[in-house]
Amino acid sequence: MTDAIEIEGLRKVYAGDGKSPAKEALKGLDLTIPTGSIFGLLGPNGAGKSTTINIMAGLVRKTSGKVRIWGFDQDRNPRQSRAAIGVMPQELNLDPFFTPHGALEVQAGLYGVPKKDRRTAEILDLVGLSDKADAYARTLSGGMRRRLLLAKALVHHPQILVLDEPTAGVDIELRQMLWRNVRRLNKERGLTIILTTHYLEEAQEMCDEIAIVNHGELVIRDKTATLLDRLDGKTMVITPEAPPGDIALPDGVDLDHRPDGSLALTYSRGKVSAEQLLAAVHGAGITIRDVRTEEADLEDVFVSLTHGV
Repeated sequence: MTDAIEIEGLRKVYAGDGKSPAKEALKGLDLTIPTGSIFGLLGPNGAGKSTTINIMAGLVRKTSGKVRIWGFDQDRNPRQSRAAIGVMPQELNLDPFFTPHGALEVQAGLYGVPKKDRRTAEILDLVGLSDKADAYARTLSGGMRRRLLLAKALVHHPQILVLDEPTAGVDIELRQMLWRNVRRLNKERGLTIILTTHYLEEAQEMCDEIAIVNHGELVIRDKTATLLDRLDGKTMVITPEAPPGDIALPDGVDLDHRPDGSLALTYSRGKVSAEQLLAAVHGAGITIRDVRTEEADLEDVFVSLTHGV
């Protein structure tokens, strides 16, 4: 199967309540997500990410459009499409009186997983909760509760795993543990991972491809490396041996004197070459102690695309 998710013309309109008008959360969204990929779904608050995820999970009814999950049309085969996807939500929606073991067993029962096919102990070990299997959920730390949410999303052996802001508010150690497990699931089991996150460096490091949505529409979808190449700007940071004097720079180059004494020269690679910048620096009689470059990152791309720059 080429695509794990196929979305065509997806619209969602939330009806008004008399005090506020109807809101069109999704405006004919078209999106495909390749099988076996780690795919980032990004966008500012209110962009339509959560609505899209909730429609895929069968939690929100779409207004119109087509959604196919693992080849199953959501309208024709709702049970099969829901069984193919597991969702780790943002909210810590756990019953405080269940143990992790009990919560996973109940979840497996709700999905109709036979007892002989349940992997409760294996999943608890995967998320690092084996030693808390019989502790009440109310006694778990916030990080442990997030691990339990991940475990619940895996009990029915889904082919697709959606992680909705999975590391929001967690410490670095837990974040790293979570991503080690996600990479393992993707590599060893071929699980397709869909990630939404506000940590853009996380998406940059983890995702093979990224789609950015804004105001209910797809802004761009491409491979992560290709997105980073979209911005033409680059910065050369020079540390001089001594405080510099005036520098005659080519047109279109911005000079910033940083607090540490370095010079940040920002330029367009399509208009100015690195050789021209270095020649201008040497021409000003500056001796270079160190030089490095700074490339655009995903945050730059995100801001550029969602603010129409």
